[in-house]
Amino acid sequence: MRDRLAQESLPGRVYDWFDTPLGRSLQAFEVNCLREVLPRLFGTVAVQVGRVGKLDVMEACVTQTRIVLDLCAAPAAPEGGNVNGGHGDCVGTAGALPFESGSVDVALLPHTLDFCREPHQALREVNRVLAPEGHAVILGFNPLSLWGLRRLFTPRPLPVPWCANFLRLARVKDWLTLFDFELTHGGMLYYRPPLQRATIMDRLHFLDKMGDRWWPMMAATYLLVAKKRVAGMMPLRVAWKTQPLINPAGGQAAPAPRIASARVSRNRVALRRVRHGG
Repeated sequence: MRDRLAQESLPGRVYDWFDTPLGRSLQAFEVNCLREVLPRLFGTVAVQVGRVGKLDVMEACVTQTRIVLDLCAAPAAPEGGNVNGGHGDCVGTAGALPFESGSVDVALLPHTLDFCREPHQALREVNRVLAPEGHAVILGFNPLSLWGLRRLFTPRPLPVPWCANFLRLARVKDWLTLFDFELTHGGMLYYRPPLQRATIMDRLHFLDKMGDRWWPMMAATYLLVAKKRVAGMMPLRVAWKTQPLINPAGGQAAPAPRIASARVSRNRVALRRVRHGG
């Protein structure tokens, strides 16, 4: 009973943590990286599965409709207006998305798999609702980092964000391959240690540039962009042949337009009868 209540209140606690100094620093960095990714993803409908923090995670999205799926009741309006650009939010679960199959062009999962009870099922649902050639954008915590090390030494019960799944990057890639996704972009983000002092975190911004060069797999989070692949169809070619027709005015036969090969045998029989007077 206690575990069920804790799971139900988890989305709210995740939202609250992203409003802490460490959470705001991480989310600001991730939103800045999404500004380079989302404008390249076109479509009509974009869905953000789970609200995290007060920043507009989909601010750079170019789709006409942007929807935020709240995994619980929305706590407050985000900074700078509505988080989804004026469109209405909806409530649901990551394991059973309330959208029709093939109705979404861009699915954004900001740490959704990290705080989901069944991340594999959540990814299956994303694959279902995505339209052909649609894109899934995934943000997740990296267990092979200082953040993953901090999680190992955190006393139980684990608070947010250390109670997250911390899925390995290779495991998420295997799931995407299983669901016939094609990876189009990926990157490691945020190499700063998990400290709650905002002033110290700001001074450690140089670690982000050093990390990409010296220890790229030690980042706190990763970003994956995957496209839903659709099996191609091979068109069947019709064999066309030219068959002469009898000129009704007499004389030589004039070339006729090209006709399907399925009618060739029938036309040959008709010509044979005319030539022999049959």
